[in-house]
Amino acid sequence: MPSLYPWLLALHIIFVVCWFAGLFYLPRIFVYYAASEHPETRAQLALMSRKLYRFVTPFMALTIIFGLSLISLNVDYYLAATWLWLKLAGVAFLVIYHLQCGRYVKRINADQDHHTHVFYRFFNEIPVLFLFAIVFLVVLKPF
Repeated sequence: MPSLYPWLLALHIIFVVCWFAGLFYLPRIFVYYAASEHPETRAQLALMSRKLYRFVTPFMALTIIFGLSLISLNVDYYLAATWLWLKLAGVAFLVIYHLQCGRYVKRINADQDHHTHVFYRFFNEIPVLFLFAIVFLVVLKPF
């Protein structure tokens, strides 16, 4: 029987990439929304944000499911690995970030969001920092 590991790993990586595409683009829509003064443009961007959030949320779930599946293949090793616990903390933060994006989507679609484009420009950079940290942890396994 062929090993399940490469299949689970490939699916995990695919859904990580898909989720991060959303985490990178969704806050960029927030930036454009906050910077726009045209009601028609703001309405279109609000719609885009809602559709994108709904589209990428399953990718988050699938990322977690396949990641936990990988852990289940060698529980003793992974649960003793400090790098994995740090990675999981990063993933937990990204889940919270994702959920916060959902709150912003709701506010934007209700025309109740008053953040500036500068705020969203900084907010937009957060997942980049976590991507770097998580990739370095997974590849280098420093602990």
